[in-house]
Amino acid sequence: MTVHNLYLFDRNGVCLHYSEWHRKKQAGIPKEEYKLMYGMLFSIRSFVSKMSPLDMKDGFLAFQTSRYKLHYYETPTGIKVVMNTDLGVGPIRDVLHHIYSALYVELVVKNPLCPLGQTVQSELFRSRLDSYVRSLPFFSARAG
Repeated sequence: MTVHNLYLFDRNGVCLHYSEWHRKKQAGIPKEEYKLMYGMLFSIRSFVSKMSPLDMKDGFLAFQTSRYKLHYYETPTGIKVVMNTDLGVGPIRDVLHHIYSALYVELVVKNPLCPLGQTVQSELFRSRLDSYVRSLPFFSARAG
């Protein structure tokens, strides 16, 4: 099992942070990829809310293809945390919540040197995020 990549988006679709670990295929132009990912998330959220027979309190949490699984967490402030993993990884809502609350909020939002609404420039955030993801039980250093 492994982690491929992680995106952090704000409520306006700006990619605040992107990291990758075991990604085999590059998509090309990063900004174009961010727009495609955010647009897909927007469309899926809308589709799920309209098609669900029940009141979806949490909205959609994940979806999978034949190659990867996309995990999604949205905060009340509109920050979206997206992690792509392989198919063997189960629900990781708690992991995504930890990335938001213990890393992003503590190291970026509460840091007066980090302007909000822009790409995260904090090296401390990047290194702690990397350490946290590498410590996850489903992260495999030998993937790929």
